[in-house]
Amino acid sequence: MLFRNCSGGVVFFDDKILLLKNEKDEWVLPKGVIRNGSLSRDVALSRVKEESGVEAEIISCVGETCYEFFSLTRQRPVCNEITWYLMRALDESCSLNEALGFKDVGFYDMDEALNMITYNQDRSLVGLSYKKYKKIVAQEIMV
Repeated sequence: MLFRNCSGGVVFFDDKILLLKNEKDEWVLPKGVIRNGSLSRDVALSRVKEESGVEAEIISCVGETCYEFFSLTRQRPVCNEITWYLMRALDESCSLNEALGFKDVGFYDMDEALNMITYNQDRSLVGLSYKKYKKIVAQEIMV
């Protein structure tokens, strides 16, 4: 089995979450493989920018997920371990990166997004991240 360390972003703008539709018509979060000694936080920020065109800042780490799949191109199983960062977009503008195989990108209201997200693990991550995000935003307003 091929093991890959990855990182990604759970990116909010106001009460909306950034989602991407990949080449398999799955609604996912931006993420990528950590290579060449790069820092996970740098990879997460660069993948958000590269995949969606969104400039974001990291607020905190929100956890890790892991999933396995069979890679048809590699003809073997792959295990992705992903460190996720809670991020805030600097604005709501996005740009679709078709060269990476994405079909759609945008910020979506939470109720709509939770119904769109393909994988339960991602849906749970987004729900927990949104609670943390709202708490942080509320604390910033009080300061």
